[in-house]
Amino acid sequence: MLNVALPKGRLGETVYELFAKAGFPCPALLEKSRKLTFENREAGVRYFWVKPSDVAVYVARGAADIGVAGKDILLEYAPDVYELADLEVGACRMAVAGFPDRYPPMGQTVHVATKFPNIAKTYYASQGRDIDIIHLNGSIEIAPILGLSDVIVDIVETGKTLKENGLEVLEEIVPISARLIANKASYKFKREAIEKITDSLERGK
Repeated sequence: MLNVALPKGRLGETVYELFAKAGFPCPALLEKSRKLTFENREAGVRYFWVKPSDVAVYVARGAADIGVAGKDILLEYAPDVYELADLEVGACRMAVAGFPDRYPPMGQTVHVATKFPNIAKTYYASQGRDIDIIHLNGSIEIAPILGLSDVIVDIVETGKTLKENGLEVLEEIVPISARLIANKASYKFKREAIEKITDSLERGK
């Protein structure tokens, strides 16, 4: 039995459909219930929902054999897991956004509001730029509007929120999508079962 951590929410439901289509269904997963785990013994899987940012923690620590996490989480927290496949769902991009006329020139410190400090630090270090990180947890688009930051580093899907507030994508950092990840010990001892799911998901894309 493989323990599979799925992210709660719309992305998780889309991902579950991929698993079901690949031959690993578990209809009870979609029923309204207080149950925390859902099994399909015939398919050899046990699913459970967790907060998206926690999937990698469950997998890295072995509570889940495999899971699905956004590339943003993998880049930000660098969990000790194997990245097996790009599921090509939940596509968006990590980007720098702000007002074009307020972006500090090279040589000046950039004040960056973000939920992803490590991604921001890595990106600006690659440019040789000094930055001041302002770590926020809520909606960060307001930070440059109120002058708290020069720019933001955040996930951009449609860009609608940015546009409605007069902000623009100034630089694209990296494309983001959902990735299938595996616990390293699990991959060693349950490799056949994990590769079966991985191959089935790849064929179903």
